[in-house]
Amino acid sequence: MILLCISDIQGHVDALAAVLATAERRSFHKLLVAGDVVFPGPAPLETWRRLTSAGAVLVQGVTDRAIATLDPKDLRPSNDHERRMIERMRSSRAELGDLILERIKRLPTHVRLPLEDGGELLLVHGSPVDASEALSHDMSDEEIDALLGDDPADVVVCGMSHVPFDRTISGVRVINVGSVGEAPRSAGGAFANATWIESTPSGITVESIVVPLDREPVEEKLSAMP
Repeated sequence: MILLCISDIQGHVDALAAVLATAERRSFHKLLVAGDVVFPGPAPLETWRRLTSAGAVLVQGVTDRAIATLDPKDLRPSNDHERRMIERMRSSRAELGDLILERIKRLPTHVRLPLEDGGELLLVHGSPVDASEALSHDMSDEEIDALLGDDPADVVVCGMSHVPFDRTISGVRVINVGSVGEAPRSAGGAFANATWIESTPSGITVESIVVPLDREPVEEKLSAMP
């Protein structure tokens, strides 16, 4: 079984399309998405449709919960950036509509999948203990171990921190798949992260990939919003 694992698309359907186009060169059985799906990027509805048509397994991220549960009318911005984010939330909620917002609201925070070697994979946005708290590449083994909890599964696939890494801590393999829509920009330009996981009866193999993107950085897009 081959899994394509991604996270933090955040409404950037162009970046998602680039990753899926790259993935089409290699067949896979499941698409796993570790949250932060539709907001605050420019194409929330198209992103949602693309993922649902692909049969993606989704968990809820922090921005997913925010857009599905917060009413922009109740928010009071303290600066221009917050004002732009609230306006973006208002327009994204209108574009998505009540039915999709309800589906996003009901997304699980944790999904467990069996692996072919008898182990188990846990898909979560942040950490097994707290889906809203990230596991990041710069944490110590002790810090990550504290967020794994008592039953984290054999493999934890997560996102949220936007920087990919692959580490084994206390017998648990932690695979952060980085970000599709908001990966840190490098001198070489914008890019998206994705991770292949192949599950076999003898174990798993993991391959992280980087997909170059031809688009403006996220900060410029957001600053250009009215």
